[in-house]
Amino acid sequence: MKKIKAFILNSAILLVSSIILQIIGMFFNVYISNRIGSEAVGAFSLVLSVYLFGITLATSGINIASTRVISEELACNNNNGVKIAIRKCIFISLITGILASLIFFIFCDFIVVNCLHNRVSNKVIYLLCIALPFISMSSAINGYFVAVRRAYKNAFSKFFEEFVKIIVTAFLLNFFMPTGLEYMCFSLILGDVISEIFSFAFSYLLFFIDKNKLPYRHSISCSYEKHILRISLPVAFTSYIRSGLSTLKQVIIPISLEKSGIGCSLALSNYGIVGGMAMPIIMFPSVFINCFASLLVPEFSRYYIKNDKYKIKKMSLFILTVTLLFSVVINIIIFIFADKICIILYGSNDISKYVQLLSFLIVFIYLDLVIDNILKGLDAQLSVVFINIADCIITISFIYFAVPILGFSGYIISLFVSEIFNIAFSLYKLIRILIK
Repeated sequence: MKKIKAFILNSAILLVSSIILQIIGMFFNVYISNRIGSEAVGAFSLVLSVYLFGITLATSGINIASTRVISEELACNNNNGVKIAIRKCIFISLITGILASLIFFIFCDFIVVNCLHNRVSNKVIYLLCIALPFISMSSAINGYFVAVRRAYKNAFSKFFEEFVKIIVTAFLLNFFMPTGLEYMCFSLILGDVISEIFSFAFSYLLFFIDKNKLPYRHSISCSYEKHILRISLPVAFTSYIRSGLSTLKQVIIPISLEKSGIGCSLALSNYGIVGGMAMPIIMFPSVFINCFASLLVPEFSRYYIKNDKYKIKKMSLFILTVTLLFSVVINIIIFIFADKICIILYGSNDISKYVQLLSFLIVFIYLDLVIDNILKGLDAQLSVVFINIADCIITISFIYFAVPILGFSGYIISLFVSEIFNIAFSLYKLIRILIK
């Protein structure tokens, strides 16, 4: 009963904090979109796709490893093992973060020319290099807080990060940086880098205070490095492939749109409309899903360690049913009120048709978020990554060959192809595990 209360309390705190953060993030994105325009939003989205690949290189599966290893130690009532494991995780994350930064620094020119189409300068990539080690170490600490059922401390850290990012970015855009697409992207990334550094410092302070509260219990020494790497390395290598393919997918979208007959500026603008303006509306209600989805990993890890098949099946069925009902309701609401939502947020209903069309992705996206976290808790994280890799390969092929022929409508179709494939195979994998 105590564990159930802890799960519900964490979910409630994360729900409230996530709603607030999502609202703040939504209006901040609206401010950015209105401030810099759809073309700059498209260019910034390209930079973000590269940034996300760098984050994948830096974190290297350490978040899942941290959550899994610490959850297992707690299940064995081994508090001293928890302290040792998290120290190892933070150290490994620092090393992987530094290596990722070096890779980005060395291949900076290649990234700018081939991935960002010379829309920004090398300075933007250098900024990313600074942020990656801090993001990686924060990831390890976040995994610790999820495992010890104090994920609300991650929420505190995110609040602090968002506050710093909004203040710094607004200052840079309005008072410091000159106008122009490159300077706008530089301001947005610099604001994010500064916020990540402050967020890590705050997270580490919370972690330092928290770990000292764990009572000491003698434990048999074991090689935590091997256990951590056994979980993180397979996830890391497959994540590199998946994230690399995902970045490639984002990079070739404007290229394929250009091949369909539209100019570079219009291609970036269309890309920005969907990725930077319409999709945030679609993803906004997912805050209700994300607030508990991340908590599913440690909970299902405990069921998995104890081989409690009854609870695994019962919890899976309940969570999927609730998620399905919720996503259908949200789909209907966004489809009906798309015009009003777009007018409130962007001052016009020009993109409402895209919001209505993309609203049919909600059921697939939200269910997939939940299923992926359940699978990770059931030691099937590699299956999740392999499904995502296959999804990227199929979607890239579709974008490369179909979008030059179909144009912008081909890009929209590719989003549906991606999500339907992903949910179909993720659900199939989960069913296979449940019926064993």
